[in-house]
Amino acid sequence: MKLTFWGAAQQVTGSMFLLETDDYRILIDCGSDFDLDEKDRRTRYDEQKSVFPFDASMINTVLLTHAHIDHSGNIPNLFKEGFEGRVVCTEPTLALTSLLLKDAAHLHQKRLNSHNSSSNKKRGRKKKDVPRDYFVEKNVIEALDNFVPVSFGQRYRISDNVAITFYAAGHLLGAAHIVVEVTENGEKKKICFSGDIGRSNYPLLIDPQEIPQVDYLVCESTYGNRLHEDTTSPAEALADVIKRTCIDIPGRLIIPSFSVGRTQALLFTLNKIYADHAFPNLKVFSDSPLAHSSTKVYQRYVKLLNKEARTFHADNDILFDFDNLIYLESSDASRAVSNYNEPCIIISSSGMVQGGRVEQHVEANIGNPYATILMIGYASEGTLGWRLLNGQDSISIRGNKLPVLANIEKIDVFSGHGDQNDLIRFVKMQDPEKLKTVFLVHGEHQSMTDFQGKINEFGYKTVEIPLRGHSYEL
Repeated sequence: MKLTFWGAAQQVTGSMFLLETDDYRILIDCGSDFDLDEKDRRTRYDEQKSVFPFDASMINTVLLTHAHIDHSGNIPNLFKEGFEGRVVCTEPTLALTSLLLKDAAHLHQKRLNSHNSSSNKKRGRKKKDVPRDYFVEKNVIEALDNFVPVSFGQRYRISDNVAITFYAAGHLLGAAHIVVEVTENGEKKKICFSGDIGRSNYPLLIDPQEIPQVDYLVCESTYGNRLHEDTTSPAEALADVIKRTCIDIPGRLIIPSFSVGRTQALLFTLNKIYADHAFPNLKVFSDSPLAHSSTKVYQRYVKLLNKEARTFHADNDILFDFDNLIYLESSDASRAVSNYNEPCIIISSSGMVQGGRVEQHVEANIGNPYATILMIGYASEGTLGWRLLNGQDSISIRGNKLPVLANIEKIDVFSGHGDQNDLIRFVKMQDPEKLKTVFLVHGEHQSMTDFQGKINEFGYKTVEIPLRGHSYEL
């Protein structure tokens, strides 16, 4: 049996791991790589003559840990390049992945339309090749027709010699740790793929489930050398910010937030705050059609949420909608919020302030000393969110250089990733005498090496940090 690391190897995004037995090939996750810019991705794909470094048609089954695009975003391309198998995931992951992939296809289509329109206007212009990793809605529909949902805890056989079990990982509705059992030459081996590990006591989501003893562990390490800073509850932390920025002074609060997962945690927490604190008539604008659709999915799967959410739902009949919450669907409605002069809260994507409607809200308010931009998650280097967090006194948005007069704040209670303590807790579910190897993935290199040293201290001696394309015989 061979395991090859084709993504999230000494980097954060692009999760993709190939497990090969004597007669069966399984791809665990098939994510988009955002660590490379578009030029570098083009170069890699041209060198490979494919989006993938392997023949897509040779894959028998894809196992999907969760819906986020850095884990699911290249699944339509796998089908485009000849994959004919199944994609196995949980039912909520299927629902959320459908939304995310269709949203990505819509963006690809807009870019293709813009490119074609520009090419037609300029005669003699050399037509640029369409990026290999672009897909459109028909490719998404083809892929979704081949998804197979399974339940948490249900042992599911995908071939004569391979069985899988999904365990709730927290992090996102439907997210899973996947344990793969392979029988070769009469010997059974178990490999766990962590996916993204959630944190305890996170809004809406259950805590990560304990997994059984395995022989090999593929573990994410996003927060391998960091601890979450805030120790208060999400409701307490958010209520404090709202009081200071919208009530004590007549200001507006802008919260960049990812549409799937983060926004639902925010809306649920705001619903609780409004019920518990009797805040004044303060409007909340949720400005993301994708977030609105995702919120409906969360509402549909209340039974898979944590006890607090289920109890709140039983008492109030609904998790997210509350007085003064307004969903903005159209672009015109989004732009019109700039003319709303009362104190308010605006939640909009993307979470890193890189593209999406939130850019226009930041642009309209960055020069307002009565406005506050609240960052609630990680922003990768170079993004507008990263520049705001690093205290730059001016920023450029869509070619306009603007002074930063708005207040910039940060809380990390809404981060969906477990921190170093959560990762250690996950690894320590395994007996170090029985666990043969830990493979660290999905993290920055320094985070991986620091976490490697940390778990070495607990007796886990064989801890590998694979390079992209590196294979291991298990």
